[in-house]
Amino acid sequence: MPPLHQEAFDAISRGDYEAAASAYRTAIAQDPRDELAVAGLAQANLLGRLQGKTLDEIRNRAASEPGVLAAQLDVADLDLSGGHVEDAFERLLDLFPTLDADGKNLVRERLLELFLVVGVDDARVGAARGRLASLLY
Repeated sequence: MPPLHQEAFDAISRGDYEAAASAYRTAIAQDPRDELAVAGLAQANLLGRLQGKTLDEIRNRAASEPGVLAAQLDVADLDLSGGHVEDAFERLLDLFPTLDADGKNLVRERLLELFLVVGVDDARVGAARGRLASLLY
């Protein structure tokens, strides 16, 4: 394993997702084609966003505040981290048309990051990417 990848792996193992993200960002700066570092950065960002939050807290907030984008982004992260990939994508794609331009941009960016976590060759990513493209135009 390349040294920066090992550094990131070790940081994730100890729950230091910011340090992991930093190591991956450095790896990407050294080699922008390092697909493993790009995917690792997306994973570290996802874990960092979930850190310190409970499943019940995230789900309850999303249910009680359906119009709050941050709550919906959190539950999409939670769904994806729990293996509910389609649920995460559908939640954000269903929400997309109701958002203003800033909200749409935020959801688009989050989806692109989540696609990296799942893997760009995954059929679920292909379907979600197609749906997102149809919503953009």
